[in-house]
Amino acid sequence: MDIPLRTHATTQDRPASLRYSRTWDTGVTDIADARDAVATVLSRVRPAPERRSVQDAQLVVSELVTNAAKHAPGPCALRLEVMPDASAVRITVTDTSDEPPRRRPPDPRRVGGHGLHLVTMLSTDLEVTRFSHGKRVTATVPLTCEPAM
Repeated sequence: MDIPLRTHATTQDRPASLRYSRTWDTGVTDIADARDAVATVLSRVRPAPERRSVQDAQLVVSELVTNAAKHAPGPCALRLEVMPDASAVRITVTDTSDEPPRRRPPDPRRVGGHGLHLVTMLSTDLEVTRFSHGKRVTATVPLTCEPAM
């Protein structure tokens, strides 16, 4: 189920947060949808984030959603939330696997298995919350704004 992008009500002192969420009932069918959601959410941020920041967030969401699709059978969910000051985007993926993500030892000859290294390099915070029937992985990716013209 998609919940459309919307701006939530705020207090008088804080700007609105941009949020998006999506669930897949039978596993992720198209990871490109998750990357597109990041681009759509971040296109509404003002001041606009640099292209590199958008690409970093897309890479993080791609890695987290790919891991959920690969290692967790069943439903999963994606939630995106831009911090009110537009300094970062929080990317949260919930899945049905009880196993936390594991960083594999670096091996430049290995194909695959480098995703969590990328996520930790591009994120200022990575949090894993385990539940009795799954987990939630949240990465916070900093956003750098385009210089004013």
